[in-house]
Amino acid sequence: MNVTLAVKQYISKMIENSGPGMKVLLMDKETTSIVSVVYTQSEILQKEVYLFERIDSQNRDSMKHLKAICFLRPTKENVQHLIQELRRPKYSVYFIYFSNVISKSEIKSLAEADEQEVVAEVQGRTWEPTMLSRCTQGLTSVLLALKKCPMIRYQLSSDMAKNLAENVKRIITKEYELFDFRKTEVPPLLLILDRSDDAITPLLNQWTYQAMVHELLGLNNNRIDLSRVPGISKDLREVVLSAENDEFYANNLYLNFGEIGTNIKNLMEDFQKKKPKGQQKLESIADMKAFVDNYPQFKKMSGTVSKHVTVVGELSRLVSERQLMEVSEVEQELACQNDHSSAQQNVRRLLQNPRVSELDAVRLVMLYALRYERHSSSILPSLMEELSRRGVSERYRRMVQSVVEYGGKRIRGSDLITPTDAVAITKQFFKGLKGVENVYTQHQPLLHDTLDQLIKGRLKDSQFPYLGASSLRDRPQDIMVFVIGGATYEEALTVFNLNRNTPGIRIVLGGSAIHNTKSFLEEVMLASSHSGDRAQGSGRHSTRR
Repeated sequence: MNVTLAVKQYISKMIENSGPGMKVLLMDKETTSIVSVVYTQSEILQKEVYLFERIDSQNRDSMKHLKAICFLRPTKENVQHLIQELRRPKYSVYFIYFSNVISKSEIKSLAEADEQEVVAEVQGRTWEPTMLSRCTQGLTSVLLALKKCPMIRYQLSSDMAKNLAENVKRIITKEYELFDFRKTEVPPLLLILDRSDDAITPLLNQWTYQAMVHELLGLNNNRIDLSRVPGISKDLREVVLSAENDEFYANNLYLNFGEIGTNIKNLMEDFQKKKPKGQQKLESIADMKAFVDNYPQFKKMSGTVSKHVTVVGELSRLVSERQLMEVSEVEQELACQNDHSSAQQNVRRLLQNPRVSELDAVRLVMLYALRYERHSSSILPSLMEELSRRGVSERYRRMVQSVVEYGGKRIRGSDLITPTDAVAITKQFFKGLKGVENVYTQHQPLLHDTLDQLIKGRLKDSQFPYLGASSLRDRPQDIMVFVIGGATYEEALTVFNLNRNTPGIRIVLGGSAIHNTKSFLEEVMLASSHSGDRAQGSGRHSTRR
């Protein structure tokens, strides 16, 4: 355990997070001493830090070509100096880091002083107390219901994951009698993750039935609002999709859209065979009895057919209207491949297509920004101008930077985007409900790799430590995953496939929400809203801007 090395790595991370370009390091008396201990001047010059200034100096010149990295102790004096600095900024942008905890009231004062919006980041994330309590209660309730007393692992890069893990462990320790279940040979495992480690998955269009319904129509407590569907009948304005009570849905929720088209046709044909004939004669008591016995089953099947034909028909209409096949192909290219030249051309081409919706245009730019965040030839400013020319609202345009701040490279604890060679793909389009090809489902969530490594015993303790001194020696069998900030139906599909293909493994997935793109972006915007107390939909507070 080398303290000097740890401090040096922390300062290196601050400098790296500010990106390329000339920088000034703005410090106080104490932090100046800290930096001088761990860095020589020649070393820090190599990191493009060309100027060193004190925050309390009154004679500094304005240098708008420099980025300011502020490394300060959270004293009242330093906060006041920083407030004065932000009211009359001398540099183009500010990255603010405190050596310890700073109060929410002081964060609010800094935010109010930043009238010219020159602050790019104030380091610090924490739970909103009531939501931390709510997630703790929810998790412990599930553990009690499942009769599990698990070992706990958490994502080291997320302070929120650690806080939640500690709270759950505290409840288990306090209520040890309630958690005194029959011991198993291999203890169950609770794995706590943070949504910000994978901001790509909730931005992608989906092509399996359940995920597609949630993405395009919205699935809330198994209910779908179809009231805006053109020509919808009164009894189909709201329908229920439940795998518990709908056999067709249960058998098809993880199948892709092409297969759904085939199966809905088979369902219709089966319905036609079983449909009572219009001229059916009821001449005997036996005929009448047979009709009455079969009628409830026919009526139920009739309702199932009407519901799914309506839902699939609306999905098909939206796919065609919004040109989602073409949009999704480029999304998959951005998420899975590493061909910047092709990606920028395809994104720009779709932005110029008037049939591409505002949401889809913005999500393409978001995926580009996350994928090529630090690419030397990034055309992000040009794409932002293209959004503006399209008439995309300011709120949506602001979301692009907010998504990068939420789940960009400096936030992620894992290597979400691993460069690979571009794959030559034969483009195939389908008409109506036929043939969604694998080109549209190349992407696998980061959760897949995390769980795969966990099951194989290769998940690094340095990235996902155990809470406490104990650790599992054997392969886990019962795994409960909780995603702070919300899970997705694509991740639910990943868990379904792992459960099906890995004998002896049982995985349960949960989160603070089940996201589609719209709900995810609402959370991101709450996270980066311009106020002292910025709370995400998951209950987190963020002081990042």
